[in-house]
Amino acid sequence: MSSKITPPLLQKGDQVGLVALASKIDLTLLKPAIDFIEAEWHLKVVLGKSPASQYNNFAGDDEIRKTDFQAMLDNPTIKAIFSFRGGWGSSRIIDEIDFAGFKKSPKWIIGYSDITTVHCHLQYLGYQSIHAIMPGAFLKSGMETSVESLRKTLFEEKINYQIQSHSFNRLGNASAEIVGGNLCILAHLIGSKSALNTKGKILFIEDVGEYLYNLDRMLVQLKRAGKLSKLSGLIVGTFSDLKDTETPYGKTAYEIIQEHTADYNYPIAFGFPVGHDGENLAIQCGKKVTLVVNEFETKVIF
Repeated sequence: MSSKITPPLLQKGDQVGLVALASKIDLTLLKPAIDFIEAEWHLKVVLGKSPASQYNNFAGDDEIRKTDFQAMLDNPTIKAIFSFRGGWGSSRIIDEIDFAGFKKSPKWIIGYSDITTVHCHLQYLGYQSIHAIMPGAFLKSGMETSVESLRKTLFEEKINYQIQSHSFNRLGNASAEIVGGNLCILAHLIGSKSALNTKGKILFIEDVGEYLYNLDRMLVQLKRAGKLSKLSGLIVGTFSDLKDTETPYGKTAYEIIQEHTADYNYPIAFGFPVGHDGENLAIQCGKKVTLVVNEFETKVIF
């Protein structure tokens, strides 16, 4: 059993909150996303003020986003909170949030990318949450499997993944809590109380739009902070839209990760469908899972 507190599964008719914790959103996507959640999942969406707000690049200023999130956390009738998208901004407000109401009525918090900040903070507090596709992408072509994985996680709990083996994999098995998210945010949180405790955990990482040299720098930071040495296992997701300098860095993202984990002996699964490009399967952060990496396949059993 996981040591993290698990919020209740959703039931048809439950109320769920929809906020924007980070960057401003494309308003043309808002109504279709709400319609989908209500018609397909039979949930009632309570819309915050932040999705329709804008302040520079943010979905409203820090006060609007903070107040929105706080209201949803404090409302015991809200059973889950979706952030409409990521971008940047969650770290600006996380220390101003009071989780006392949330602790009285725990609920699922869903998102990825910048929302990694919230997932890591909830690990610090001792609660599970869901790293998954966000409503802003629910209706995009090719996202059906990702959306269904989130639905199953929210309503049915039991979900397992099986993917094809990758040539970079390091074989082995591990059973431990799974934690992680966006690599840039994981490195950014080091030194704060939201920094992720990775000892004995299965860590998953992904990223988008970074320079290759910066991926190297972030992995060096994790390594120097002791975040890679005591893992039970590592799951490497997609690293998409990467950039290079005029003088080529000389290694791919996966080669950089392979270099910085070469001294360790835990199993590593490359090419897992989690991240910003293509499928983004739901992962229940803080739940104990079994990772199986063999010559034929990778399995994650929740």
